[in-house]
Amino acid sequence: MMAAWIMATAIGVIVLLLQFHVKQAVAWGAAGHLITCLIAEPLLYEPAENAIAKLLPESANGNLASLCNWPDEVRWMSKYKWTRELHWVNTPDQDCKYDYNRDCHDSLGRKDVCVAGAINKFTQQLSDYTKNHTTKNQNTTEALLFLAHFVGDIHQPLHAGFRSDGGGNNVSVHWYRRKTNLHNVWDTEFVEKALKEKFNSDPTVMADSILNNITDQWASEVDSWGLCRNNKLACPDTYATEGINLACRWAYKGATPGTTLGDSYYISRFPIVERSLAKGGVRLAAILNGIFDPDAPQRSPVLLTPKGRHMNTP
Repeated sequence: MMAAWIMATAIGVIVLLLQFHVKQAVAWGAAGHLITCLIAEPLLYEPAENAIAKLLPESANGNLASLCNWPDEVRWMSKYKWTRELHWVNTPDQDCKYDYNRDCHDSLGRKDVCVAGAINKFTQQLSDYTKNHTTKNQNTTEALLFLAHFVGDIHQPLHAGFRSDGGGNNVSVHWYRRKTNLHNVWDTEFVEKALKEKFNSDPTVMADSILNNITDQWASEVDSWGLCRNNKLACPDTYATEGINLACRWAYKGATPGTTLGDSYYISRFPIVERSLAKGGVRLAAILNGIFDPDAPQRSPVLLTPKGRHMNTP
């Protein structure tokens, strides 16, 4: 069963790449987005799971995770140029505080153009689709894929990093012996190193490990992760506030330009990466359950079975 799932996922990704012929971009890294959605999928209630399967293209075989990196693959196409600045929100240097009205705009100053604004937009678009019982079209399918991706992006702390350094993109560092930038360390290097050294290079194994930690290591707090004030389905301002706090406390600290980041940085920061991936997955599932299942309980959709695997539970 698992082998068949992995094969179906691989085929879906290959088909997608052949369809669009675009270069890959980095944002949580492809593996990070895959893991976020792998965490979310088993937490979906049946109505949400069924609705999502209907929205996905046939090549996905019902697996949202196989297309969670799609927005990065198409952002370089002229058709999707408008999405390029939706992957992040930048804050003033050293402020370590986030404010939607001040920070959510693009390079031309147009309001609501940032990852938080995008999450609000696509959550509303999918909610309207559900409430109005409209027919599936390309826009609703794309809205689903954008939402899943951007919820992942906003949980990478440097996607709410400082404006002048592009969320760490302009902070040149060495990751062990290799020259890179701070943003890439958090987007990709942490996850790739962990996959290779701890999870046999298998994102599914890493996602399952994080799912187990959710009801073990973070059990006392997980119920609050999916909750938003005023019964909102998504609260990206909360996510972005958490992001800049983590960026200031953990990402930027000890990572000035020219620094070599090695074991001490990795060991002390990787738990932050795991927890951020966990939050992204749980919150994505909560948002999708709320959109597609009006009767879904207002809490994080987590239940651990006796075998240590997660299952869909209303």
